[in-house]
Amino acid sequence: MPRARLLVLRLLVVAMVATLVGRLWFLQVVSGAEYVRAAADVRIRTVPVAPVRGQIVDVAGRPLVTNRTRPVVTVDAVALAHQPDGGRSVLERLGEVLDQPYRQIAEKVRLCGPEVAQPCWQGSPYEPIPVAEDVTAPVALQISERQQDFPGVRTELRPVRVYPFGAAAAHTLGYVQGAQGRDGLEGVYDRELAGRPGRRDVAVDNTGQVTRTLREEPPVPGNTLVTSLDSRIQTIAEQAVARALAASGAKSGAAVVMESQTGRLVALAGLPSYDPAVWTDGVTAREYKRLPLLSQAVQGEWAPGSTWKVSSVAAAANAGYGLGAFYDCPSGYTVGNRVFRNFASADLGLMTMHGALVESCDTIFYRLADQLWQRGSEAMEKTARGFGFGKRTGVDLPGEAAGAVPDRASKKALWQATREESCRRAVKGYPEMADRGRAAYLTAIAKENCRGAGVWRGGDAANFSIGQGGVLVTPLQLARAYAAVANGGTLHSPRVGLKVVKPDGTTVTTITPPVAGRLPASAETLRFIRNALSQVPRKGTAEEAFKGFPFGKVAVAGKTGTAESFGHRDTSWFASFAPDPAYTVVVVLSEGGRGGEGAAPAARDIWEGIIGLRERR
Repeated sequence: MPRARLLVLRLLVVAMVATLVGRLWFLQVVSGAEYVRAAADVRIRTVPVAPVRGQIVDVAGRPLVTNRTRPVVTVDAVALAHQPDGGRSVLERLGEVLDQPYRQIAEKVRLCGPEVAQPCWQGSPYEPIPVAEDVTAPVALQISERQQDFPGVRTELRPVRVYPFGAAAAHTLGYVQGAQGRDGLEGVYDRELAGRPGRRDVAVDNTGQVTRTLREEPPVPGNTLVTSLDSRIQTIAEQAVARALAASGAKSGAAVVMESQTGRLVALAGLPSYDPAVWTDGVTAREYKRLPLLSQAVQGEWAPGSTWKVSSVAAAANAGYGLGAFYDCPSGYTVGNRVFRNFASADLGLMTMHGALVESCDTIFYRLADQLWQRGSEAMEKTARGFGFGKRTGVDLPGEAAGAVPDRASKKALWQATREESCRRAVKGYPEMADRGRAAYLTAIAKENCRGAGVWRGGDAANFSIGQGGVLVTPLQLARAYAAVANGGTLHSPRVGLKVVKPDGTTVTTITPPVAGRLPASAETLRFIRNALSQVPRKGTAEEAFKGFPFGKVAVAGKTGTAESFGHRDTSWFASFAPDPAYTVVVVLSEGGRGGEGAAPAARDIWEGIIGLRERR
């Protein structure tokens, strides 16, 4: 080999060695610290530390929702998703240990998404999903000691929600899934109740075992929500509604107890209900379908029947009708070509508006509504909206229904939206309906809607005046309106929350029900209505239900309501208030019959329960 080539080869070798040495120097000396840190980071694991969720208590501090530490089995959905079979074999083995079918556990750990139906996990996919709580020690040990069989499954001690009153106020309290409140007060006040998670940084060896704790930041516990609910009155209301349902054969019902002067809610009872503890370790599809999730007090809507007449009396006064003038109350009143009957076709003769409320005459209101309609007046509809009907009250609970106050515009809009279907049904009828009577009724309605062009007629106004014909209210809306009648006209936006308190007892926030408006009625009109309603339980339509009631202790005033619905039994209402204690109590029984026979006795039960509590002080 020529000397020149040999020299080049040597220089090339020297250059390569120099480059290699330089690279080693760069990696070990210049970047060494960085790589050491990176290696250390790989061995550090951060474990979130869940805070203890705040309690929900009643006005006297009695726990409505609290916590208890229990062994809970959780599943890491992400870890399962990375397994070859999506975690199925793990869940099958877990089902054998927990004595639960595979499908039941799989439904609990299914992550929610646009295409996923309930039940599903609404929390974070990175959050351990509880599938069983309060497991026995042998079960917990079996899972912990056989981690090779249960990758992604853990057993840990966790605070879980406890409901000392079971199903009482379930819809109001809501529930928790994962670390987040999902409904009721749990959802609305989640930020206050949740607290702040802590973290723990731990070092692990190459087998994943924790060798030491490097850093720990403790969680901040959640605050306590103090409510205006009185658990004793809540229980009284729940029991009264349950007895009334059993006695009347009704399927559902509700009761609202509100402080008339402030708009604070004392009790919200609704049946059927359920024990929210069912959410603690997840629900199956079968369980979910059976859960009565509708809050009857806040989301239930019914025609109010004659309880609506307080609004119609105020409308009549606003339109210039004398409240003390005499009006005929015949057995029927003809509007157009249709006779609108009084309740039970009773002919009650001449009476003032006082008598019209006490004896619940319908025909007086038919005539007034017809006359106002002929004048083009919308006094009835405007006054009803002024009473807070047809829109949400703004209560601090989710999913509130708005009710309905039909009028010219809404009827026209409904006709336009449904006329094609109405005209089709006017021709074809309802051949698929087994109830031929109801089919004939709906066909007649369809013909009328097809021909009618959505015009608001005198008959619509007549029905409206007695709380029928498309009028819908929630028990909460009706309670708020009657509370305003009782307090002189102030409409509140009701509140269940009273204040938020830190764990050390310091008040963070005081919650005051906002004023939402004033009733469109003069002080004289409201005084007239209160005076008339004071006679309803004594000499009027609720006399039988309140026979022997101690009016000397609590001067209850009220109004019965019996709302008709074709093909169904009547809806039973009683709306009442008293000056001391200044509560408003409203009861509704869906398909519960006449107001004086179903809801009024239940309301009496509640008032007597309240009297009993006061006398035991």
